[in-house]
Amino acid sequence: MPTAVISDIHANLEALHTVLADIESRKVDDIVCLGDIVGYGPNPCECIDLVMQRCKWALMGNHDFAVLYEPTSFNTSAEASAFWTRRQFEIEKDAALRRKRWEYLGSLEIRHTALGGLCVHASPRRPINEYIFPDDVITAPTKMAQIFDRFESRCFVGHTHVTGVFTNEPDFYPPSDLDNGAYKFNATEKCIINPGSVGQPRDRDPRASYAIVHEDRVEFVRVEYDVAAVVAKIKGNPELNDFLGMRLVDGR
Repeated sequence: MPTAVISDIHANLEALHTVLADIESRKVDDIVCLGDIVGYGPNPCECIDLVMQRCKWALMGNHDFAVLYEPTSFNTSAEASAFWTRRQFEIEKDAALRRKRWEYLGSLEIRHTALGGLCVHASPRRPINEYIFPDDVITAPTKMAQIFDRFESRCFVGHTHVTGVFTNEPDFYPPSDLDNGAYKFNATEKCIINPGSVGQPRDRDPRASYAIVHEDRVEFVRVEYDVAAVVAKIKGNPELNDFLGMRLVDGR
């Protein structure tokens, strides 16, 4: 059975609704989330409610961790967003729903074994906050070798908001370099798969991104959503930096 892999929703409700509708249209029943449900965006409570309802499991991202515990090494706008998000959880008048959201956030796993491999938010070496960038295959070969040593065959990550596949050659392949936008699993090759970001893509493509894992391959999917509506929400919120909306327009 295919499984949809979503990541880095970042409280972008319009993008999440659009992605969930696209997954449903493809008749994919199982959905998992690699973390960062909240942070940056204007609808954290609604997004965590949808993830609770629709995902089989979810992982803890660094922004989820920041809301639950403490924003560490965040820039000013990210830190402000974390504190604002925390307040949205705290001001919920329904005590049972408030408790349910906090308990769900606190129950998010750091690692999960599924989809034929290891699943983490960031990297198998530092699962919450280590970035694996496409340029690392050239500029940081030792780092990449150490990361590939941490898992057996496949690893699914988010965090960078950049869609694509790393192999242990080492190399990085964006979907545009793959046949029909899909990577076929190879028993002799290790791979790290990043489904991209639902709510804040950073590969210069503003469309929401996710992946569908099949038995023999992973397929990357992009869908358009109402970016302008999210930009307007962020601009209308004095506690969220306008840049967090404008970056969505350019996919950066």
